[in-house]
Amino acid sequence: MLTLGIDPGTAIVGYGLVRELNDGSLQAVHFGAITTPPSQPMHERLRTIYDQLTLLIETYKPERAAVEAMFFGKNVTTAITVAQGRGVILLALSLANVPIYEYKPAEIKQSVSGFGGAKKEQMQEMVRMLLGLQSIPKPDDAADGLAIAITDIHHARYSTY
Repeated sequence: MLTLGIDPGTAIVGYGLVRELNDGSLQAVHFGAITTPPSQPMHERLRTIYDQLTLLIETYKPERAAVEAMFFGKNVTTAITVAQGRGVILLALSLANVPIYEYKPAEIKQSVSGFGGAKKEQMQEMVRMLLGLQSIPKPDDAADGLAIAITDIHHARYSTY
C-alpha cells in the first residue's frame, strides 16, 4: 500500500510517500515540499500547489492520502491561509479519486512516537527510525508529511474504516 501524507499550508506543503511492504516494514518512496513565494498573489500560489500536487499524484499513484486536520490557533489570518491551501489539496486528491483520511496533530504524534505531546525533534527522529533513513528528512514539513503517512498506515492496519 502506498500512502501520501500531506502537511497542508500555502507557503510550504510538506509531503511524504510511504509504502508498507509485505513484511509490515515501512519504506520512504519520496518526500519533499511544495513551496510558493509569499510575494505571489494567493490565487497563483494555490494554483501552484494544485498543479504540483496533481503531478505528484499522477507520478506515484498513491492508494490513499492522509492530511493533517485543521487546528485553530490565535492567528486567524494564518488559519485562513492554511485552510485555503488545505482546500486545494483536498480538491486535487478528490478529483484524482484518492481516498482521503484526516488526522489531528495529537493523533499523529501518538501514532508515530507513542506520546501525543511529543516535541518536533522527537517526531523527526522517530520518522527517521521507522523508515530506516540515514538522516532526518528535510525540510521539516517533509518529515511531517512522512509522519502523517505513517499514521495512516498504522490506522489502516487496525481499522476497517
